[in-house]
Amino acid sequence: MSYTNLSVSALALVAMSATTAAARDQISIVGSSTVFPYTQAVAEQFANNTGRPSPIVESTGTGGGMQIFCEGIGEGHPDLTGASRAMKASEWKKCTDNGVTDVSEALIGFDGLSLAVSRANDYDWDLTLGEIYLALGAEVPVDGEWVANPFSQWSEIDSRLPAVDIVVLGPPPTSGTRDAFVELAMHAGCEELDYVANGDFDGKWVKENCSRMRTDGPFVEAGENDNLIVQRLDSDPNALGIFGYSFLYENIDKLKGVKIEGVEPDFDTIADKSYPVSRPLFFYVKNAHRGVIPGLNEFVEEYMSEDALAPGGYLSERGLVPLADDRRAKLQDAVLNGKAMDPKE
Repeated sequence: MSYTNLSVSALALVAMSATTAAARDQISIVGSSTVFPYTQAVAEQFANNTGRPSPIVESTGTGGGMQIFCEGIGEGHPDLTGASRAMKASEWKKCTDNGVTDVSEALIGFDGLSLAVSRANDYDWDLTLGEIYLALGAEVPVDGEWVANPFSQWSEIDSRLPAVDIVVLGPPPTSGTRDAFVELAMHAGCEELDYVANGDFDGKWVKENCSRMRTDGPFVEAGENDNLIVQRLDSDPNALGIFGYSFLYENIDKLKGVKIEGVEPDFDTIADKSYPVSRPLFFYVKNAHRGVIPGLNEFVEEYMSEDALAPGGYLSERGLVPLADDRRAKLQDAVLNGKAMDPKE
């Protein structure tokens, strides 16, 4: 594949719109902590293959990455951002307001939002989405009333659960992992509760009342560095952590996945969506920087390569659940040829 849609004349116009970009000789990438290890692996492979400097990859979180990415074009602004959710309308508006109007979106594969616990914990964890909500929601139903969350131990939620303090480490509000967890686990768990399911509540009520994580101690914001959560779980056998499946996969000798609705997180259950909290992963690239930032075209080619994205490729070895063959081929064609995203699609 080649950049057939980016003609020499088009590249000349792009260069005029980003003339200062040529002064930078390293690719600049920001974004999701979940996408970070995949992008870092591609960066290392790119450097090995080309002899060029390895791209600078910063783990800023999805929301933080979008803010930085959308600030403008030129050498002072990053070329790509990773995201553990799709770009929001408000973020696209910021991009367009700042002249970042030609962006390619790449859905690179899928990831599970894994709950995990230390292997030193001998309980066979299996939680429903409703139980996850009751453990972590700021407000919950108790005796027919919607009140501040009173639960301090898992056994208070259900007697089959262990009588240990609820301690769950997770991402901050700037993280795409947090956004996805709220949507896929908190909202869905809230809707499972009898109080909500049997009441006159719609999706708007759920979004307004079931999105806040509790702030009284049991939920601990652990920052954007998922490796710190892994270290904490390793030292505290009763704590649970929330992060992308790749971090569980890479630390399977120390950690074990928590079943959700009886389903363990693994490649097959994430791919077939039987694992309840799976999500797509993305990166976004500024087409105005292609052909201007040295090596950017080649880096995108490496990211879109079969060596990286196909089943058995080096990204799947790190935990990425690959796209189906036909979907992957369409992705590669669109991104390699610089197809701009349409936020209306």
